[in-house]
Amino acid sequence: MATSRPERETVLHSWTVQADWDAPTVVGGAGARFFTADGRSILDFSSQSECCNLGHQHPAVVRAIRDQAERLCYIANAWGAEPRARLAELLLEKSGFEGGRVFLTLGGADANEHAVRFARQAIGRPRGIVVARDRSYHGASYATMALSGDARTRDQVDPAHFAVVHALPPYAYRCPFGSSSDDECGRRAAANVEDLIAQIGRDECAAILMEPNSGTNGIVAPDTYWPALRAAATQAGVYLIADEVMSGFGRCGEWFAWQRYGEAGRPDLMTLAKGLTGAHIPLGAVVMSAEVAAKLEHEMLYTGLTYCGHPLSCAAGVAAVEAYEAEGLIERSRRLGGDMFSALRSMQQRHAVMGDVRGGHGLFAVVEFVEDRATRAPLAPWPRVPALLRSVVRDGLVEGVSFAVRGNLLLIAPPLVIDERDLADALALLDRLIARHTPPVP
Repeated sequence: MATSRPERETVLHSWTVQADWDAPTVVGGAGARFFTADGRSILDFSSQSECCNLGHQHPAVVRAIRDQAERLCYIANAWGAEPRARLAELLLEKSGFEGGRVFLTLGGADANEHAVRFARQAIGRPRGIVVARDRSYHGASYATMALSGDARTRDQVDPAHFAVVHALPPYAYRCPFGSSSDDECGRRAAANVEDLIAQIGRDECAAILMEPNSGTNGIVAPDTYWPALRAAATQAGVYLIADEVMSGFGRCGEWFAWQRYGEAGRPDLMTLAKGLTGAHIPLGAVVMSAEVAAKLEHEMLYTGLTYCGHPLSCAAGVAAVEAYEAEGLIERSRRLGGDMFSALRSMQQRHAVMGDVRGGHGLFAVVEFVEDRATRAPLAPWPRVPALLRSVVRDGLVEGVSFAVRGNLLLIAPPLVIDERDLADALALLDRLIARHTPPVP
């Protein structure tokens, strides 16, 4: 094989300044580890942006892709395909959306775009306003940038142009309402959504689109928030869309994060990607209730992309869902996540720089670092990454663990298949790295 030119010279890389990009080449993976061209084995402590819930190269998923490729690589979605039908059946079963429908997409961003489109069409308001949230992320297309309350892309798109308004977030650690408790902050954040809908006018609003558990923006909402949001949507007569792209498939200790609240948290539509195939191959989905599906039954759907519901992707999705169930990974995430959260809380007592530890519902946790725990002053203005966390990432990689950071946040989301010893060792390494670069709690 001819030697290729360095990737640095030929590829535009997302979410980075091109001149600053400098990353090792990854040549393989297995379980919770990936392997670099220079011979290193790296523990993936972020699941590659919360994607690789099943780890790398899960044998059952790889086998399913290979087997499907030998039978049928592609058929347009104007035709039926066995893996597409089976995957839709499994998603409806795991979500309890009896009588609902599934629309299969290429990934999370277009799943969110399609969910908004379907909600508007079903409710009969083609340009109906969508209430989203500040400090959120829904994708990097123009429409999903408008939906996102993300400081990084705020100057690139006008939300009003896409009929989007943003509510204040249930950010209990820095509650925008000045609430004295997490529960109160959750209730007031939901009430803020109600107020916005009232200001807009119920007849002008189509849907609320929120993450039950935020990913890159690091907000874990109080338990009072999501059920109150569900109640607000019902009261206003609009649809509730749950963006489960990151939080689904065991990441937060349930098949889908909203299930923590039972029927009190059930959305009208939800969007999926990432863990849907464990990132083995691109795929997204919109799962909708029977009510929404019924309203679309006799409507023309002027939408869909060439590779939506691709048979190879759907075969991977079927294998992934079956693997989560056969290996008990949803329950495992809940158990290991509780242990991980306890370890982080214990670590917090040793390091004054750890201002807040959030999560505890699965293998997902957020640590917010501060300059002063009493005042909660951040180490760096959002979303700049402070020197401390850059050092943790650099030194962690040298010692064989890949950590993920965003602004003042350390995002911890290892694969659900991670070995318990590897989990404990990575947390111990994090403890040492923080101590290396900061003074201990007096």
